[in-house]
Amino acid sequence: MSKPIWYFINSGACRPSFNMALDEALLDWHSEGLLPPIVRFYRWSPATLSIGYFQNVDKEINMDEVRKHNLGFVRRPTGGRGVLHEHELTYSVIVSEDYPNMPRTVTEAYRVLSEGLLIGFKNLGLDAYFAVPNTEEKRNDLKNPKSAVCFDTPSWYELVVEGRKVAGSAQTRQKGVILQHGAILLDLDEEKLVSLFNYRTDEIKERVLEGLFKKAVPINRLLDKPVKIEECIHAFKDGFSDGLNVELKPYFLTNEQMDYVKALEIRRYANDEWTYRK
Repeated sequence: MSKPIWYFINSGACRPSFNMALDEALLDWHSEGLLPPIVRFYRWSPATLSIGYFQNVDKEINMDEVRKHNLGFVRRPTGGRGVLHEHELTYSVIVSEDYPNMPRTVTEAYRVLSEGLLIGFKNLGLDAYFAVPNTEEKRNDLKNPKSAVCFDTPSWYELVVEGRKVAGSAQTRQKGVILQHGAILLDLDEEKLVSLFNYRTDEIKERVLEGLFKKAVPINRLLDKPVKIEECIHAFKDGFSDGLNVELKPYFLTNEQMDYVKALEIRRYANDEWTYRK
């Protein structure tokens, strides 16, 4: 029996505003029945701090540090907290809410869509597993995060190795479609990441930094030999194909589709009214 065909897009390194516009455009096209479900891989040029849909820039983000490090800056259409996209492979999955056997709840959909991540990490030789908080205190931490940093705390069904987070994901549902995207860490500069956020006191900042070393870890600190981005792409493409039980067919945008994405980019993700809104 043949597997369902999903499209696979490897965008390479793109502008932060373009990356977010393309994810939203793919959601639009899938909602209109113009494209099947899609798995997309991409990177960032320049390295970028992305913030969640609900985050407050003035309260949470140290824009002086963002500029100091010459980082891009963009607001995602998804929730969650701040992510430094620097040494990583970013993925997105776009699929209808009514796709066969897709759970209705957000957390269970995370588990299903992240199965490809789990297999991808195992393809790299890592003993990854899903984070499932097992105490009331840890569950409360997920509901009331202590900082604006994404990798400060594993969320339900995100991937961890040796108890530390190796991938951070966020999800939105619009027009009957799920968009889940996230960062697969190859390397991580904890001090740079922590410097990009505001803290009430220096003591809190130091605690977040100390905690980050304990709570998050990049792939290359877990392997004897650093993994190259091409190896990572291969491992996780196979992971999503196996985890979702689909055939991934390469797809390239048409000129008309590129025009649509660029118009959306200008209208929203490169627009200060969207990025810096309260």
